[in-house]
Amino acid sequence: MKALIAALLTTIAAPAVAAPAVAAPAVAADRPVVEITRLDCGSAMIKDFNTFFSDTLEYPAGPRRIPDSCYLVRDGAQTLLWDTGFPAALKGKPMDMGALVASIDKTIPEQLATIGLKPSDINIVGISHMHGDHVGQAADFPTAKLLVGKADFEQTAGPKDPFGPWRAPGAKLQLEHGRDIDVFGDGKVIALNMPGHTPDHMSLLVKLASGVVLLTGDLYHATEARTLRGVPPFNTSRAETLASIDRFERLARHYNARVIIQHEQRDIAKLPAFPAAAR
Repeated sequence: MKALIAALLTTIAAPAVAAPAVAAPAVAADRPVVEITRLDCGSAMIKDFNTFFSDTLEYPAGPRRIPDSCYLVRDGAQTLLWDTGFPAALKGKPMDMGALVASIDKTIPEQLATIGLKPSDINIVGISHMHGDHVGQAADFPTAKLLVGKADFEQTAGPKDPFGPWRAPGAKLQLEHGRDIDVFGDGKVIALNMPGHTPDHMSLLVKLASGVVLLTGDLYHATEARTLRGVPPFNTSRAETLASIDRFERLARHYNARVIIQHEQRDIAKLPAFPAAAR
């Protein structure tokens, strides 16, 4: 399994803190509107969903296709790209990686162009964690600030480094460990410290006028995981994952949040279809 995770990475070329306070919905005309748009960043055919994602073998066995979802979050004029999916090199060229087959149909820059944005319009690239299906197109946004977990950033250095543009001195880089991050400084978009899947894995909390959205990163990979508390056998820490699950579920209840599992096909419909945005 370690070899598989290494392959995922090479295809691309602490204690929890208190929950952030609830912010009142923006109502004044001069206050920025927060919105979120789902981007299609590929998919993976998992050949045996149960053995790949459950260390207790409680999931349905057999193949299952899972989406690879990324998200554009806008807070007024500020933009965050949350996760960057599989590498653009896989477009039209599916790759058999042993336990899964990875593919993409369209790149992130192609989708952004549809809504009038260029890669240089992205202010921040936020990475939930270091795995190859989340960092594949990060380097296509070299002018953005990179927000990523410190240990995840350190462990991806190498010949096919997904974060090469941010290794140079003076690069716009925010490395975090063990705490939540107020992404734009106004309390509306919070990168949540949720370690376990990887050392510095993060989830994302977005406060829309219509309610709070929680993006899981890879804390969960399927709806079943929220009930079964499933942990993939390749997670960095089972204990930390379970602690993060506990905290995530408390936040979800506290905010009555719309939970979106980034690899769950059934959760795609929880946001408007591209290019529309939820507000």
